[in-house]
Amino acid sequence: MSGGAVAAVPGLRLAGAQTLELARRSVLTEWRQFGSLLPGIVFPLLLAAVYTHQFQRVILMPGFPAVDSFLDFVLPASLVQAVSFGATEAGTELARDIENGFFDRLRSSPCARLPLLLGRLAGSLVVAAAKGALIVAVFLAFGAEVAGGPAAIAVVLGSAVLLVLAIGGLGQVLAIRTGNQEAVNATFPLIFTSVFVSSAFFPTALMNGWFRVVAEANPVTWIVDPVRRLVIEGWSGTDALQALGVPLAISVVTVSVAVTTLNRWLGAR
Repeated sequence: MSGGAVAAVPGLRLAGAQTLELARRSVLTEWRQFGSLLPGIVFPLLLAAVYTHQFQRVILMPGFPAVDSFLDFVLPASLVQAVSFGATEAGTELARDIENGFFDRLRSSPCARLPLLLGRLAGSLVVAAAKGALIVAVFLAFGAEVAGGPAAIAVVLGSAVLLVLAIGGLGQVLAIRTGNQEAVNATFPLIFTSVFVSSAFFPTALMNGWFRVVAEANPVTWIVDPVRRLVIEGWSGTDALQALGVPLAISVVTVSVAVTTLNRWLGAR
């Protein structure tokens, strides 16, 4: 191993430790504000209960996916809804730290640049995974079935977590550019609305007009559709790849833009 590679190992270990510490701080911050997590759990579950009761006969429509219960159909939508609450928290935390001066104190410390972003993102992913696991557990307890088995459940949760990573990266871009919590939080209505303007609650094959065009072009649809097939049809490697690949590709873009934006911002200060 070359001298440069040997020198890089301690640096990577230090950056990893810093990322874990900032992730722990992020998770603790969310836990201390547990009340803010409840809407992201309660609202999707209540909506799923109401929709399952009111729209049970919809599954008999010609062209509707073959399911025994609307509960199975709506599981991916409820999961996406649940993680969308707080998906911008990584950006909100970053903007808060910029506003109160904590970010400047981190910069003056030996902390590397990447952990400043990745630590907060990692914390958001841990919270999203916990919320997603709880949502799936409640659905299973009330009779929902995942035809794809444990592997499909893992992919379902993985896609939800990656979606949070994608949104979190975008939130951090806004945080760096504005340094304002309100500006980051203002993106939530757009994110939340995008769930409804997709195939989350109704298949695009039964839509028409402009709504169908928008829904088919919505990245949420590209994630929800393969996830739903894993739930109601069974395991498919192609669907698993799409369910994970789409949010991963978006995450690579948004997190890369966040890193670039941070480097330019710090270089200009």
